[in-house]
Amino acid sequence: MARNFIIKVVITLSILITILLTSCSSKELDKAEDLYLDIPDSSFEAILVDQGIDTDGTINQKMLAKDATQVDVLELPYSSDRVIGDLSGIKGFVNLKKLIATQHNIENIDLSSNTILDTIYLAGNYISSIDISNNTNLLLLDVQSNQLNAIVGLAKATRLKNLNISFNDMQELIIQNASLKTLLASHNLLHTIDMGAAKSLKNILLTSNELVTLNLSSNTLLETLLISDNQIQSIDLEHNTQLTHLYISSNSLTDLDVGNNQKLVDLKVDRNPYLSCIKIQNGQNIANVSISENQALNVHCE
Repeated sequence: MARNFIIKVVITLSILITILLTSCSSKELDKAEDLYLDIPDSSFEAILVDQGIDTDGTINQKMLAKDATQVDVLELPYSSDRVIGDLSGIKGFVNLKKLIATQHNIENIDLSSNTILDTIYLAGNYISSIDISNNTNLLLLDVQSNQLNAIVGLAKATRLKNLNISFNDMQELIIQNASLKTLLASHNLLHTIDMGAAKSLKNILLTSNELVTLNLSSNTLLETLLISDNQIQSIDLEHNTQLTHLYISSNSLTDLDVGNNQKLVDLKVDRNPYLSCIKIQNGQNIANVSISENQALNVHCE
């Protein structure tokens, strides 16, 4: 009996020791994995090594996680032998405030862990959609010259002041960012845009889109409006009394009244084949005017 009891005790202790050792081994393994970030793109890692960010100095598809946490500004310059296609690993740069990665081959990017980012430059890549739901501290987002057709979580960037999405494939756009001052969205496929909630807008660039109408009644602080090369037939600028620059050439206007826009210093309205009279007020002087031969500024327009 005593012998059987001893055997049972030994077996039990062996099992407990095995469990303990396995648990410790698993924890050590997890801890070791937590020490590193996977950096599968060799060009991305090479730049990190060149800049002394990846301190092991070796292209081995990984870097110390603690190295990434030390970075608040990350600039990834393009060169012919440093073309990034994959920014996996960027999630470890949790203290990043500014990211510059232009003219690369990036198609997808996950910035959900980079919650204190305030500046993003990703121009000249191949991104079709970007989610900035977690990037609520953004002040500037520049994603021009991509293949962008969607921005997820744009309304959550409640501090955003500058947005550049020119040269993309956007068809619809809703701007609900009350803080936004400058919107650059030229050379897209926009046929619908809602900027009613963007009451701080001062500068709008929407040239070369497919817009037929544009409601600017809520954008009373607007100073610069560049909307040439669209299909706009009429526009009401009565409430935009701060407007100084209006470029609305190459549209389909049938009438235009700028009488309420007494601060206008630059007006381009040529190449609107159905527009002959641009209405102004008595004594209104616009320093620079570009009109077609069949057009004239007049106090009275029939």
